[in-house]
Amino acid sequence: MPLPSTGWHKSSYSTEFQEACVEACGAAAGTGVRVRVRDTKDRDRRPFSVSARAWSSFLNALHSDGV
Repeated sequence: MPLPSTGWHKSSYSTEFQEACVEACGAAAGTGVRVRVRDTKDRDRRPFSVSARAWSSFLNALHSDGV
């Protein structure tokens, strides 16, 4: 079953060189839907997925470290 999508969103820390960028796609935390993650420079490669809760925890950890 395909995942609902809000579209791919590139990291806000991307530069014009795009050497270390990621994109994420998925629904908001608490919906039970998994978030897909892919490498911006290798979009043909199959993305991996994590739970929306794990993705939210990851982002919170980044923000708490001042990233």
